[in-house]
Amino acid sequence: MYGYKSKFSSKAKWTYGLLRFITIFSILLLLINPKFKTETFTVKKPSLPVLIDNSVSVVELNQATNVINIVKSLRSSKELNDKFDLTFYSFGNEFKINDSLSFSEKNTNISQALSTTNQLYKNEIAPTLLITDGNQTLGSDYEFSSATIKNPIYPIIVGDSLKYIDLKIEQLNTNRYAFFKNKFPVEAIVLYSGITPVNSQFIIKQRDAIVYRENISFSKKENSKTLSFTLPASKVGLQKFTAQLIPLAEEKNTINNYKQFAVEVIDQATNVLIVSSIIHPDIGAIKKSIASNEQRKVTIKKPSEALKLLNDSQLVILYQPDRSFAAVYSEIKKLRKNTFVFTGMQADWNFLNFAQDNFRKEVTNQTEDIIGSLNINYGTFAVEDIGFSDFRPLKTLFGELEVIVPHEMILEQFIDGYATEAPLLTTSELNGIRNAIFDGEGIWRWRAQSFLENNSYEEFDNFIGKLVQYLASNKRRSRLEVNSETFYYNNNPIRISAQYFDENYVFDSRISLSIRVTNKNNNTSTEFPMLLKNNFFEVDLNSLSEGEYQFTVSTSDQPVSRSGSFTILDFNVEQQFLNADVTKLNRVATNTNGKAYFISESELLITDLLNDDRFQQIQKSEQKITPLIDWKYLLGLIVLTLSIEWFIRKYNGLI
Repeated sequence: MYGYKSKFSSKAKWTYGLLRFITIFSILLLLINPKFKTETFTVKKPSLPVLIDNSVSVVELNQATNVINIVKSLRSSKELNDKFDLTFYSFGNEFKINDSLSFSEKNTNISQALSTTNQLYKNEIAPTLLITDGNQTLGSDYEFSSATIKNPIYPIIVGDSLKYIDLKIEQLNTNRYAFFKNKFPVEAIVLYSGITPVNSQFIIKQRDAIVYRENISFSKKENSKTLSFTLPASKVGLQKFTAQLIPLAEEKNTINNYKQFAVEVIDQATNVLIVSSIIHPDIGAIKKSIASNEQRKVTIKKPSEALKLLNDSQLVILYQPDRSFAAVYSEIKKLRKNTFVFTGMQADWNFLNFAQDNFRKEVTNQTEDIIGSLNINYGTFAVEDIGFSDFRPLKTLFGELEVIVPHEMILEQFIDGYATEAPLLTTSELNGIRNAIFDGEGIWRWRAQSFLENNSYEEFDNFIGKLVQYLASNKRRSRLEVNSETFYYNNNPIRISAQYFDENYVFDSRISLSIRVTNKNNNTSTEFPMLLKNNFFEVDLNSLSEGEYQFTVSTSDQPVSRSGSFTILDFNVEQQFLNADVTKLNRVATNTNGKAYFISESELLITDLLNDDRFQQIQKSEQKITPLIDWKYLLGLIVLTLSIEWFIRKYNGLI
């Protein structure tokens, strides 16, 4: 085009020809699409996670300095860092990446630390260093948890194995509540570590007065005692006590000879009456959930026996009502009692639709399986999701439940994974009377499944307890509701929750809530923001020390506030240990093909890790094949040469 018999000048021929040659050559090159191979090499070090016990027990054993020194030694070891990729974690109540050590955690969860590390490094060569005294206060037994870990564990034992003579209050069991002018039970388990026979005294003090005393003898064979006794509830309100095992003269640790406990003495229990004409496991589950709170007394009666007890009950639970409940419903209307209705396969809906005006259901003889799902917008009181949607299906009669009065739905019915928009559990309040209905049979399975998943009935019982607390109360509803305990132990979560409602009593998540806490002992005040969690606000006060406190929850822009008080009792389980659990840590090392070391043997540990042939660096090669068609710069070159050629020709008037 530009060469043969071309009229262009020699310079123009070469310019146009070169541009066209580059364009055509590049296009032909793309049609051939050659591939380029690149190979890179990387060296992968084995990981070395270091788990550090950050609990108070390290300080109690006078080992804080030694732990800090060994961590510095591991960080600064050039040979160790050349061979391993070191990562440092700390554990106590929780497992986290270590940035600094405070040794202030009030619990030790070694099992969680090992399990989390195993998840993080399950596909890697990662021997694990465990710097701890081996004394666990939280979680499952770490010796059994370590059995599933594939990487070797190297415990670095903090403390010594010497056995000291010691008396200890191992456990103190008592009710959280007691009734005025009654007696409440106390059970104490006391232990002795030693060889020679000794004598001591177990006493209970309330302030300076001794309210209980018992002489105790121990020997090498008889080294534990279980003491059971009762104390009088002579005053209403929070009653604090101190249990003491008189120390021996040669004891090294006397802190574990003391334990504080408290009992809230209340003037009257909440009476809950369950009325049923049938026998069903649901009734037992409901009773146990309600009675798990000592403030509540539960009575089960047949309809004919229940009439004389209705007036003395704050809440009446009607289980699968039928026509034999006619007199009960008539009396409930006269007395204006709050009710909680459970329906199911044996409920008589023809009778129910006639006997009350809160709900109705047109049913057939068919049945269906339903699952409940939490309505996160429920605002009458704070409800946490305890896994409702994963619970076993309940049985109910086919038909849609229609709630006629103003109500709020807690649980929605799901059938075969589809929402029906019909309530499974709902609450209502009309003219000062509170009611609830649960349209499903088999709630005992929910309580059993909750226990299997959490190893405790606490979550399910708390859910039922909140329902009963709401239904058994006739208090006028406030726009700001605050939930708190009268007393807390400082080794357990200290949380206060609140809900704020607008003028229509609809939960308002846009508001800002704060809580001001004042220590009664020194009159110092601290303000904390309350954080939104689903349909309630919550604050964690675990940073507070033991003592008596007053609090006020208030809003940022509304003149609404609520006040109260609580007491934090001192109990530091980490102060109960005298020495390291050397035996268990050695078993953990043996079971995982590791080795245990005392904290003074850090140099030997480093040497053994460096010489262990199981932990070698791995060289990895990566080959990458890239086709030329993926090279975007060549496309840019084609566009550029065509553009330049067109521009020059246009400039010279050839187009």
